[in-house]
Amino acid sequence: MSQRFWPEGARHLCKTLGMEHPIIQAPMAGGLVTPELVAAVSNAGGLGSYPGGYVTPDALNSGIKKIKELTERPFSVNLFIPEKSPTAAPSPKVAQRLSEMAAEVGASGPGSPAKESYTFEEQLAVLVDNDVPVFSFTFGMPDASQIEMLRSRGVAVMGTATSVAEARKLEEAGCSAVVAQGIEAGGHRGTFPDTPHLPMTGTIALVPQIADAVKIPVVASGGIMDGRGIVAALALGAAAVQMGTAFLSAAETSIPEAWLKAIEESDDTSTVLSKVYTGKYARGIKNRFFEDMANIEAEVPRYPVQHALTAPIRAAAKAKGDARFMSLWAGQAAPMSRRHPAADLVEILAEESRAVLERLGS
Repeated sequence: MSQRFWPEGARHLCKTLGMEHPIIQAPMAGGLVTPELVAAVSNAGGLGSYPGGYVTPDALNSGIKKIKELTERPFSVNLFIPEKSPTAAPSPKVAQRLSEMAAEVGASGPGSPAKESYTFEEQLAVLVDNDVPVFSFTFGMPDASQIEMLRSRGVAVMGTATSVAEARKLEEAGCSAVVAQGIEAGGHRGTFPDTPHLPMTGTIALVPQIADAVKIPVVASGGIMDGRGIVAALALGAAAVQMGTAFLSAAETSIPEAWLKAIEESDDTSTVLSKVYTGKYARGIKNRFFEDMANIEAEVPRYPVQHALTAPIRAAAKAKGDARFMSLWAGQAAPMSRRHPAADLVEILAEESRAVLERLGS
């Protein structure tokens, strides 16, 4: 399908990132995104994104090489900016509640926080060694020197912002584009650690404000599931969209069936924004885990401590297909999810967008 129907700003970013359509598959961490999904999206003219946030350098290297076996098109790799690891232990109430849930799901118990065996610099070196064409990051910013090094090698660099202030920092640091993440988005909020209050701005309000505040292209993220949402984002000033929940149901993901069922049975009120799962605010479908922890959320230790504590519980639940104790990440528009192979979904989204643009122009 020709990309000529896309607005000029979208065509320009498509050229920069090597896309035919301004559709980026979000880098959803936690083992959901496979090399096959990334390659399928890129081969269909979008930009597939591989999540490296929880991945060791060796595993990251293997994943990137597998993607390159499956596509010659550009793709992105996402990394988490490391935070200073808090050492606070969980409160007695949190520890007791997690122990009870662990016993119920058959986990050995809550996990133990431990220092990562690898560094962000080691992960970044893997991207450089493999000539990854697009680098995106979340939870703050890397050093300006690292961004400059990547840009000097021809790498497009994208950072995540949940506020205008964060977007301005990303532009000043030399980013090629900024991902504007609205509150509707599923999974973790990409908020900077030094942002004093959690930004709660929705996509429809955030995108035009960021587009007016920066000169670099803006990628809209949060609550976008079909061609109507894509065109709306472009009308607000975005040059592309990043879609996560929309691709969760793609055939190439490794999402458990229980998670898919929860998405398909969800409605417009099913998701909740909470930090009980990992210590960092994230949006997912509410379940027993959330309900059991909600009244002590204020006592939950910060990420990554809570993430480590709950990991065995979530892993045991995932292995058993027990949606009660899984972290069912999904955005507010999850009920609009559709099961398709990723390539088909990209084509459907592009065709829906073309039809909307044509209808609006008639």
